[in-house]
Amino acid sequence: MALLSCQSVSKNFGGLMAVDRVDLSIDDGELLGLIGPNGAGKTTMFNLITGFLAPSGGSIKYRDQDILRRPPHQLAEQGLVRTFQKINVFSELTVEDNVLIGAHLQFKTNYLKALTLPGRNRRERETIRGQAGGHLKEVGLERWRHARAKNLPLGLQRALGIAVALTAKPKLLLLDEPASGMTPDETRQIMEVIRRVHASGITVLMVEHDMQVVMNLCQRLIVLDFGQVVAEGTPEQIRNDPKVVEVYLGKGFKRDDS
Repeated sequence: MALLSCQSVSKNFGGLMAVDRVDLSIDDGELLGLIGPNGAGKTTMFNLITGFLAPSGGSIKYRDQDILRRPPHQLAEQGLVRTFQKINVFSELTVEDNVLIGAHLQFKTNYLKALTLPGRNRRERETIRGQAGGHLKEVGLERWRHARAKNLPLGLQRALGIAVALTAKPKLLLLDEPASGMTPDETRQIMEVIRRVHASGITVLMVEHDMQVVMNLCQRLIVLDFGQVVAEGTPEQIRNDPKVVEVYLGKGFKRDDS
């Protein structure tokens, strides 16, 4: 049974059909890439899955439950968590504090209990701080834990965004262009982070423009163009699909394999 299943999902912005009857599914434990040129509808699809937009039609099921029109915070509580193209960190706070803020869903002690049961509150905070340290180690930020987030290079800020997402204990993690704007060294580092996250048992759905990243990381790829699925398969199948070549390089392009 698919962890996430989208059937005939559409999104119409006035006269513009941004997503047009898209079928998409991802199995538990899979690492799936969603690719396509600019304006293909990839981020819109992410926004529909994670509750930031309501679809114009179709169905979306997560763990075999209808999640249409559920707000993002409820989906995050159920383990459906995302990152964003834009880096969203508290730049003036330390790396560790960013992760602790991201862990708010894990706190069980409310304000009243914190006043009446200070020992319990302290133990819970120590446990979550330890878990935060584990997430920082997982993404390679352990030695940066006391640095201000704004002082991290771009690649490490994106790794911090993933660490914050991990504090929500995702079962399905959606990464929106995790390698965007990076140097080759930063790209290699973030690829290793994604490999470790996936190896830990988290299912990953990612949007990415860097073909080196998706071809080396993803087990399966879905290609969107003008809001529609035009191809689906393994990286090798997608690399050699004439429809995909046309989408990226234009109609009439011919490969020279000689």
